[in-house]
Amino acid sequence: MTEPSIFTRILNGEIPGEIVAQTDRVFAINDINPQAPLHVLVIPKTEQFRDVTELAAGDADLLAEMVALSKQIATERANGEYRLIFNNGASAAQSVFHVHAHVLGNIEEGRLVGF
Repeated sequence: MTEPSIFTRILNGEIPGEIVAQTDRVFAINDINPQAPLHVLVIPKTEQFRDVTELAAGDADLLAEMVALSKQIATERANGEYRLIFNNGASAAQSVFHVHAHVLGNIEEGRLVGF
């Protein structure tokens, strides 16, 4: 059996992490290395899918729920305007292979740090 991802460990309270929003199947945390004034990760509570391609093929409703929670967070914290990023694979900067979305907002002058 593989070890739980860092996201599952945060969800289970095994390591610190502030859950800023959640539904029955999805939760969101602040990114520990923010690249914009708003930088939240939206994560399914299941580890079943490694990346967004697997998620889209396997559970489109869960993907839609992630997008809906992303929109809710952006509405509350960034005037409803946001960038939604999924890294898909190691060479695309995915470092945790538990699908997650980066919600970025309040970006000044269209510039992001590190992107």
